[in-house]
Amino acid sequence: MPRSSRKSAALPSTPSLTHPSDPPRLEVDDVIVVDKKRIRTAIGGTVVGNFMEWFDFGIYGYLAVTLAVVFTADLPDPWGLLVTLLGFAISFLVRPIGGLVLGPLGDKIGRQKVLFFTMAMMAVATALIGVLPTSAQIGLWAIVPLYVLKMVQGFSTGGEYAGATTYVAEFSPDRRRGFWSSWLDLGSYVGFAAGASVVALTTVITQGIWGEDAMVEFGWRIPFLVAIPLGIVAIWFRLKIPETPAYESTAGREDEISPDDPLARHGIGGILRHHWREVLIGIAIVAATNTAGYALTSYMPTYLENEVGISNLGAAVATVPVLIVMSACLPLIGLLSDRIGRRPVYLIAAGSTLVLMVPAFAVMQIGEEWAVFIALAMVAIPVAFYVAVSASALPALFPTASRFGAMAIAYNVSVSLFGGTTPLFSQGLIELTGNTYMPAFYIMFFAALGAVALLSMRESAGRPLLGSVPTVETVAEAEHVVEHQDEDPRIDTSTMPIPLVRS
Repeated sequence: MPRSSRKSAALPSTPSLTHPSDPPRLEVDDVIVVDKKRIRTAIGGTVVGNFMEWFDFGIYGYLAVTLAVVFTADLPDPWGLLVTLLGFAISFLVRPIGGLVLGPLGDKIGRQKVLFFTMAMMAVATALIGVLPTSAQIGLWAIVPLYVLKMVQGFSTGGEYAGATTYVAEFSPDRRRGFWSSWLDLGSYVGFAAGASVVALTTVITQGIWGEDAMVEFGWRIPFLVAIPLGIVAIWFRLKIPETPAYESTAGREDEISPDDPLARHGIGGILRHHWREVLIGIAIVAATNTAGYALTSYMPTYLENEVGISNLGAAVATVPVLIVMSACLPLIGLLSDRIGRRPVYLIAAGSTLVLMVPAFAVMQIGEEWAVFIALAMVAIPVAFYVAVSASALPALFPTASRFGAMAIAYNVSVSLFGGTTPLFSQGLIELTGNTYMPAFYIMFFAALGAVALLSMRESAGRPLLGSVPTVETVAEAEHVVEHQDEDPRIDTSTMPIPLVRS
């Protein structure tokens, strides 16, 4: 019978090394069967971490102008706001360090253990921001502990998204990996919407009872402190998720495969040596995805308040419904990618970015609430097509034994240099040029680079992950895969951890 975890088996060498004409045969017993209930448990436990990560982004993004007053009251405009946005950027600049440490660790000790650690660290750091001293209490020194905690968050998130995408991709059946993996980013944007909603609700209540200065005086702390109960729940869920069958099938077999084989587990140097093309493809796609994504979420509150004249509350009222509708569409787009492929969906994302971004910012300049809503919906269209396939397409670039580490490099380098710095660079370009359309041009530039990278990306829809055996939902599917392995171009047994010789 097929099983959900694999017994010890030698990893075959790649066809070009020792088995060019005699690849191992796939049997029903080799195929991983993961039923829907187990998939839901695993993916649900992973989604909560991304929810928490983006809950913090939502809080920080919608409180950026308020936090500038709280932590940099002595700095003149626009420096206070830029210094506050720098805190957001700093957390992303630390992410590669977290990725370099936590990614290879996840390949060595397992995905679940590292994901539990990142969740705990992230929740504690977010909650501690809510008790920091302000500039009214200790002057400009107040920005230092804020930066330190944002760095702790950055270190933890360096392993969070890379690990979460690796986890959901490995737990998802090949035929519907796009659908199941898309739920991860649904949790991300719902988390951001939840953070924005908490800020909006806190603003309404505190200002309604204590006056206009209530958010600056103490109200800003409340959304961060809400992370305490949310973090406890998220950590509990992370304790419940199992290790992925794909990881278990390759763990502990370093002695059974040549260290020079691209399918072996590698450190940072080996990943860059064997998979540098895939790393560059990942960097370009992540840059295109996250410049648009972080513009829609983390930067848009600042842009709307400073450049359009929409209040913090008005920005949240316009953004939250757009994010909720967009999130609801992600599984549908993920399902579409299972049918037409990841590359076509990515090309739709890049093309719609080039077509819609300038008109969206033009509509935004009207300054009315309805116009902002329409403009944000236009920005959300390409973002939805980008993020719906990220968790299924990006991990598929790399083999199982090194997937977490490779994802950590590609994703965190890109999101640190280009994604997380989007608010800072966008606002800086506006200050430098006086052109309020500069964020649109910035996003379009990376969309064009991403489209070029897609020309070299291998289509992965419907295929087993590189370095893994097929994953299905039923025994009948497993039997069908084995029966048709010879004529199915998506099945390459030379890259799978199955026995070369059977007893």
